[in-house]
Amino acid sequence: MKILTIAVPCYNSEAYMRNCIESLLPGGEDVEILIVDDGSTKDRTPEIADEYAADYPSIVRVIHQENKGHGGAVNTGIAAAEGLFFKVVDSDDWVDADAYAKILAALKQLVRNGTLTDVLISNFVYEKQGARNKRVMHYRKFFPKEQLFGWKDMKPLAMNRQILMHSIIFRTDVLRESGLELPEHTFYVDNLYAFIPFLKVETLYYMDVNFYRYFIGRDDQSVNEKVMISRLDQQVRVNNMMIDFMGQEGKKAKGKQWTFLVHSLRTIMMVTTVMQIRADTPESLEGKKELWKRLKEKDYGAYMWIRMSLLGITANLPGKPGRKFIELAYKITQHRYGFN
Repeated sequence: MKILTIAVPCYNSEAYMRNCIESLLPGGEDVEILIVDDGSTKDRTPEIADEYAADYPSIVRVIHQENKGHGGAVNTGIAAAEGLFFKVVDSDDWVDADAYAKILAALKQLVRNGTLTDVLISNFVYEKQGARNKRVMHYRKFFPKEQLFGWKDMKPLAMNRQILMHSIIFRTDVLRESGLELPEHTFYVDNLYAFIPFLKVETLYYMDVNFYRYFIGRDDQSVNEKVMISRLDQQVRVNNMMIDFMGQEGKKAKGKQWTFLVHSLRTIMMVTTVMQIRADTPESLEGKKELWKRLKEKDYGAYMWIRMSLLGITANLPGKPGRKFIELAYKITQHRYGFN
């Protein structure tokens, strides 16, 4: 059995998918690289994927499917995975070679010891196009290093520390047992991926290595601000799904696990709120009110935790001066982290 399945969702990715796949091949026979061609029709993505499968038949597997969006491609990867652990690497991103080798060695050691972690967390790097200094998202102040630990052993994450899809390698069975089913043809579903399965997580393992290289800077990326505003309905949809999950299944979490989930929800509440303010339309501003109202109705405890935090207070400052203040805070954060 493979140690790690790495799913690579590809949609018209000819321009950059080779860089991604080449960074994954050094994993060798311990790794299954599962290229999910999500209905690419505008370039040579399907042919390139098949070339790698032909050249590396024991490592690379390709699934061609009709277009289902990023969430549908990830669902396909989870269902087809044969590895003990599962990782998503987007086709325009890549991984660091040294960190990759260390992570695979750690996973193999855990398997030999018979102590499989439910999730392995590592650092990721914002690879901002044209930027000299790369911002690293690390967690060394919050998690014990290179040892199995539980929720009680971690420190609560700071406001500027988020666990994203880029940070995590789940045990495949945990993903499946969580019942995660990402919505198709919807952007920003990676927020659900880094949220819902954590309810099933009992053991964690952190490695302080800069593994995942998260490329940002293309004008057509889904995280580009203009693109996000144009797809605000999808951001709201994902946010609402997180609220609903927190108000139902999330109430089963206790202690630091509950705090972790609410911390993640707060981050997405802030992102959605800022985009609604930046859109600055009657519909988006009314949608902001409805978003916070929904949270209050679904989970009053989570609502109070988020609403009374510094970010929650800032996001809900009244009137136009309040909206201007949060936009200023957003621009400062944007400049610090280099996202677009």
